[in-house]
Amino acid sequence: MTHDTLPRPAKTTRGQAAPPPPPKRRRRHWTKRANPVAGLGSALWLAIVVVPVYAMLSASLTPQDRALTGNPLSPPTDPTLDNYNTVLNSGFGHLLTNTAIVAVAVVAIVLVLSIPLAYVAVRTRDRWSGAAFRLFLLGVAIPAQAVVVPLYLLIAQLDLYDTLLAVILPTAAFAMPVSVLVLVGTLRDVSEDLYEAMALDGATPLRMLFQLTIPLAKGGISTVVIYAALQAWNGFLFPLIFTQSDGPRVLTLGLFNYVSQFGVNIPALLASVVLSGVPIFAVYLVARRALVGGLMGVGGK
Repeated sequence: MTHDTLPRPAKTTRGQAAPPPPPKRRRRHWTKRANPVAGLGSALWLAIVVVPVYAMLSASLTPQDRALTGNPLSPPTDPTLDNYNTVLNSGFGHLLTNTAIVAVAVVAIVLVLSIPLAYVAVRTRDRWSGAAFRLFLLGVAIPAQAVVVPLYLLIAQLDLYDTLLAVILPTAAFAMPVSVLVLVGTLRDVSEDLYEAMALDGATPLRMLFQLTIPLAKGGISTVVIYAALQAWNGFLFPLIFTQSDGPRVLTLGLFNYVSQFGVNIPALLASVVLSGVPIFAVYLVARRALVGGLMGVGGK
């Protein structure tokens, strides 16, 4: 090979030799391996969840005189919707309306109070803010049963007994500690550079809250909404202790309509449970992606 046929190194724009190309990386081929233990655990968990739901739906379609006969897991031989008609014609709409009012009011109170509290806890760096935050979180360790007597006396003195406010206020108060904890964990993932950039533009803390914090905390806010709504929808202790008449009665207390001194209308009771669970289940289906994103951090990352 002559000098003219030798390969010449590549020239850059400045006349220097270009570096050699990087070596090609070998692609890793991931093979899917079967995991029988995980499959067995998933099937077991699915059975634990599905079997009770199926038994409840099957019993709600069974006539009352056949509720305690036969196999509870066998499909009803003569399904009927009379139990659902009984529930709908026994004041179910009134109970549903009261429960929806309680749930919406609790969610509104929790959001209005917990978002600013979490914002202050994250943005304030002094020791007093940290001490107040830790003191506030003591509410997570206090069960509602331990303070039901002082709450009863307080509500009676405020002349709120046997009203929906007697259910709304304690429910919102006991949902606040967990809500603040979730929101604080979400707001801590917001980059400090974003706050500094808005501060350089002359933004006030209130503007940062509404234009930066709340839009980036949608996942955590959705988690708080679902949590507070579930606490209000499934609440039983506060409606039982703080209400008496049929006016402020909610769905959980309405189940007693099918329990008498001499027996229990099991199919109608289960039909009421099915109807009362449909709205909150629909809310969960709509917001489930935001709920998972809130539990994983800002934006689900």
